Amino acid sequence: MSLKSLELAGFKSFAKKATLSFDAPITGIVGPNGSGKSNVAEAFRFVLGEQSVKSMRGKRTEDLIWNGSDRMPRSNRASVKLTFDNARRLFDVDFDEVAVERVIHRDSSSEYLVNGSPVRLKDIVEMLGSANIGVSGHHIISQGEADRILSVNSRERKGMIEDALGLNVYLYKKEESERKLEKTRENINQVEGLRREVKPHLSFLEKQVEKIERAKDLQTALREAYGEYLAREEAYVKEIHARIDTSEKPLLEKQKTLENNLAEAKEVLSKLERADEKTRGVVEIETELKAARAEYDSALQVVGRIEGELAAVVRTKADEERKMSDEKEKTIPASIVLSHIEEIEGALLRKAVEEIILIIKRLREHVVSAASSLRKESIEMIKKREEELLEQKRTHEKDRDEKGRVIGDLEKRYAHLQKEIEEDRAGGRDAERSLFTFSNELSEVRVALERLRAEKETLKLEEEEYTRDTLEAKVLVGENNDRVHLASNESESRSAQKDRKKSIEKMKVRLEDAGLSGSGDVLKEYEEVRERDAFLEREILDLQKSAETLTELIDDLAETLSREFTEGVRKINDEFTKLFSLMFGGGTASLAIVREAVRRRRLSAGQAGVLEGEEMSIPDDEPEETEEGVEIKVALPRKKIRGLEMLSGGERALTSIALIFAMSQVNPPPFIILDETDAALDEANSKRYGDMIEDLSKRTQLILITHNRETMSRGGVLYGVTMGADAASQLLSVSFVEAVQVAK
Repeated sequence: MSLKSLELAGFKSFAKKATLSFDAPITGIVGPNGSGKSNVAEAFRFVLGEQSVKSMRGKRTEDLIWNGSDRMPRSNRASVKLTFDNARRLFDVDFDEVAVERVIHRDSSSEYLVNGSPVRLKDIVEMLGSANIGVSGHHIISQGEADRILSVNSRERKGMIEDALGLNVYLYKKEESERKLEKTRENINQVEGLRREVKPHLSFLEKQVEKIERAKDLQTALREAYGEYLAREEAYVKEIHARIDTSEKPLLEKQKTLENNLAEAKEVLSKLERADEKTRGVVEIETELKAARAEYDSALQVVGRIEGELAAVVRTKADEERKMSDEKEKTIPASIVLSHIEEIEGALLRKAVEEIILIIKRLREHVVSAASSLRKESIEMIKKREEELLEQKRTHEKDRDEKGRVIGDLEKRYAHLQKEIEEDRAGGRDAERSLFTFSNELSEVRVALERLRAEKETLKLEEEEYTRDTLEAKVLVGENNDRVHLASNESESRSAQKDRKKSIEKMKVRLEDAGLSGSGDVLKEYEEVRERDAFLEREILDLQKSAETLTELIDDLAETLSREFTEGVRKINDEFTKLFSLMFGGGTASLAIVREAVRRRRLSAGQAGVLEGEEMSIPDDEPEETEEGVEIKVALPRKKIRGLEMLSGGERALTSIALIFAMSQVNPPPFIILDETDAALDEANSKRYGDMIEDLSKRTQLILITHNRETMSRGGVLYGVTMGADAASQLLSVSFVEAVQVAK
């Protein structure tokens, strides 16, 4: 026996704990109307997971709990426990005995337990379904439900037969797979929607990245251009330095030698015995000549410095004029802004609000004004400076030339006196000649040194510009380690280097327009969005694969259901024909699979104003939908009755019993509960009914709730349900098997 016992406590009329043991193939439950015997069948429904309180003759959950009487208080909970023998592994759990229990409380909370451990309703349904036990299926049949299989439409009848054939497991899996497939398709739509939202932003970022890449290519080209320009500029500066150093060293040595020789010559002259007026005149002219030459050297140095600065101004003016002709290089000089900043700082020190406002206004006007006007102003300032330097140069050249004429006059006087002294002083002629020669040579050396000093000043300005270019290169392209390697004998004109500088200036303007600021954040965001898009793409592919797998599974389950259902109907037909003929003493009965047109119904409320469950109007040109169903065909012996509608009440009862028993014999469940299904049978049919029960009990356990004596006689154990003065149901039991043994 698979079914061992049923234990009730506080369930409906069973106020106290009551236990029914199922030790015989057929167990009968008898009792007067209103005693609570049908509550036993409802207890089976309850513990197996039935969720409809109405199907258990109640309105609310608390209607299933003992509500009390005058002599016994009400219960706060109801429990039903159903125990199975699992030695043959009826259920796929590693226990020899399985106890399924359901408990409810008055607050409508409930719990399910298997062998005392809490589980979900889903777990119980799956476990019972694997053993062909459903919540309210074909194995719990009342008198009304016996006739129901005849009165329902063909589609509902098909569902009842599927339940009897144990196909609910496949149906459950198919429905669950369809729900998963629908959810998967919803997820695909959601992910595709997310990807559509990401796409425009990704496209925008891709364009930004392309712009950044072009800017990086320009930056690379600028780095290479800077590399060659700075390398050549560095080589040029070193070359000029080396040339100046090479030229200056021998001149300094020669100057020192001439100064020593001149001092010696003067010493010789000073020692001459005859020191007359002419000699003193020579010494005075010599002193004046020295002073004049010193002044001349100073003027020469000033003119050299002015020429160097003038050359730098001329280069700057040429560069500014070039920039003025290039629209991309028209900028606002920093000197203007800095000058105004200095005015503002001065005004702040003076705390002059009006002056600050005036200066800010003037600064704003400068900023707003056209860049070309500023460039013109800059060029005008440079030209003005150039004119100032030219004027200074002319003034100092005039002063230099004047000092040169003074030197010339002094030299003439000096030569004249020398000549006279030479005539008078033969002895000092050589010394004087040497003094004159050394003086001339020393003057030439000093002029050469002054020229070198002027070149140094010019070179200093070029070095400063080189330093600025190096710093600017670091800012624009980073540390430049890509300078070209120049051969030691490689040289070129300065105009080529100037052209190279112009090209660099143009690339700088283009790089500033391209804009690399914030490129790191853009690239990071692009990578994040690109990875997000790739993830969504992979997600869609995974979901599509999952949908394909689910579709294949649904198709396989549908094929299995169709095959198993068709084969099951064939087997039921064989049994149904035999049992029908037995019940009626002849005749035929069979099941036929048909397809019926169905009207589609709205699945959700509130769509286009149609309420939930309302039929929708279907256009005439739209193809009609059909569903499978099962029709029953009967032909009674000796009567021209060929339809269920023409059967009497007793004939319907016999037909339904024959069909239910046929269904049960094809795929017998572990137990069947028959709740007064024999109520409409006469004595002769009760005998046939009893014979079928005994035959069915060979395949499954039977629990019979009955008033029929013939049916009672077939039971091995009878439970009598009575109701005492406390209005609670009580159990009495009689074991016919034990009675027979005692009688023997």
